[in-house]
Amino acid sequence: MKKIRLIISCIVFFFAIQIHAQEENRYFNHLDLSLEAGSTGIGIDIAMPVGNYLRVRTGASFMPKFQYSMQFKMQMGENEPVEYDNDGNPYPSRFRRMADYLEQFSGYSIKDEYIDVIGEPTFANFKLLIDIQPFKNKNWYFTAGFYAGSKRIGKAYNTTEEMPTLVAVNMYNSMYERVANGEAIIDYQGYSLYFPAQFEDKIYTYGRMGVVLGEYKESGNTYIMEPNSDCMVKANAYVNSIRPYFGCGYMGAPAKKSPRFKIGFDCGIMFWGGRPDIRMHDGTSLNYELENVRGQVGEYVDIINRFPVFPVLNFKIAYRIF
Repeated sequence: MKKIRLIISCIVFFFAIQIHAQEENRYFNHLDLSLEAGSTGIGIDIAMPVGNYLRVRTGASFMPKFQYSMQFKMQMGENEPVEYDNDGNPYPSRFRRMADYLEQFSGYSIKDEYIDVIGEPTFANFKLLIDIQPFKNKNWYFTAGFYAGSKRIGKAYNTTEEMPTLVAVNMYNSMYERVANGEAIIDYQGYSLYFPAQFEDKIYTYGRMGVVLGEYKESGNTYIMEPNSDCMVKANAYVNSIRPYFGCGYMGAPAKKSPRFKIGFDCGIMFWGGRPDIRMHDGTSLNYELENVRGQVGEYVDIINRFPVFPVLNFKIAYRIF
């Protein structure tokens, strides 16, 4: 909020200077329409002068839809040991063995130990910017203002092909809870069904199925992510809805014969309000609550943690309408 108040105060201050200092009427006497593309996506903005040295710009932009993939590794319990037979050959993992048992019991097949997840940007912004043009030719300028948009800037979710696996995982964890609590697997109208004691011992020893993603910073306990009640794996990335911006730019005519057409760029920094908050479907924050996030997911988290601010670099083409 302090940054926003500072921006508003600066804008009011420069407007006051313009109102009292300008002798020449150059308020809103022409309109530029621009198309832009760059780190904020594809957008459009309109600009009008406010006196000799200020220009107000507003517009909107969005990030085109694209997808990137990542994988979550499923396992049994917090630490799944490697086990060997009498000849020193490794057994299939506990996860693989239990998955085979579960397929025989339920008919749902767990194809492998990795869950494919798709990530997509959901980045869209409205903007209100003030350009300060201190030089005589008005080509170079400095900018202050803000971007505004939805708090969610990205999402991730499992692919459709993973649904049978996730259904089977939730089914197993439900069975595990019943075994751990000494309850029957089926209890209906006085009829109770229990697994053989040897198999119950195996389930209890192996633990729950899930994805070990890291440890809680405060307690040090292991965080095991499990599918939600809809048998889905989801995550979202959040930032502040109001995002202050400071930068500079250039806009000039490429040829004197076509002064209405101009090309240029904007370069600056958008302030997220801290690192983006990456939250799983159960509400756990991967970068604020956890440490030592594992695997490919951990690589993405490390990259995002390096950008508490968002670099803006947009190229644009403008046309003066009047």
